[in-house]
Amino acid sequence: MTILAFALSVVLLLITTLHVYWGIGGIWPGTDTKSCARAVVGFRGVDEMPSSLASFAVAACLALATLWPLALEGVFASPFPKQGLAATALMIGLVFLGRGIAGFTPWWRQLAPEQPFARLDQRLYSPLCLLIGLGFAILAITEFPA
Repeated sequence: MTILAFALSVVLLLITTLHVYWGIGGIWPGTDTKSCARAVVGFRGVDEMPSSLASFAVAACLALATLWPLALEGVFASPFPKQGLAATALMIGLVFLGRGIAGFTPWWRQLAPEQPFARLDQRLYSPLCLLIGLGFAILAITEFPA
């Protein structure tokens, strides 16, 4: 399970880094703010990226999630009991699973129809969320102390 924990942490670290990049004004994968927002935000009529504060807040949450699998595997000391780490990992997994499932619903598509976001969401963002959520769920279930 340590390989799964490290894989989850690496993927989440990359996603965290992207949010920090956007928070400091980065525009990839677009060519300007509007095209970047249409690729990574996707809400109807979006023409600018979320505020730096919003990007950094998401990055902070992702950074914490990045550390969780490593703490659960005992890679570093944690003040939390293993049972609490496992339960929280399951909750984190459910959040990612929920986001992943939402990306395939008509409700979400109406909320976030902009292209290329809608295409990227169904091909990349939502499946990645499902995999991350599944990884957290597997870690939580297998690491839950007996």
